[in-house]
Amino acid sequence: MVHTHPERYAQAAQEDRSAPRLRISIPASLRPSGSKGFQTAVRDLSLSGFSATAMTRIAPRTICWLTLPDKETMSAKVVWWDNGLVGCAFDTLLDPLELEAILARWNGESTRPRS
Repeated sequence: MVHTHPERYAQAAQEDRSAPRLRISIPASLRPSGSKGFQTAVRDLSLSGFSATAMTRIAPRTICWLTLPDKETMSAKVVWWDNGLVGCAFDTLLDPLELEAILARWNGESTRPRS
């Protein structure tokens, strides 16, 4: 069976949602499509997505752009909004080494098992 890129991403994203999401607090900016950007705090992060503070409701399926300090802007799609938090799925999975570097910077520790 041949899988297209969107199908591969959807399958990988579902698998990665079962991976632990580490609680974290990273200052960032988030800009939903058709709206002004705002300052937020990323509350958890994984290869496939994140949750962040968002006091104003953002509708599911809204395209948005997340900018972390010293990182390029990443596009994502809103999956849910609940009581001041928004959950989004990245359009492109984060590279595992990039995720580790982000978490190490903001947590002060590596996510790789120690040998």
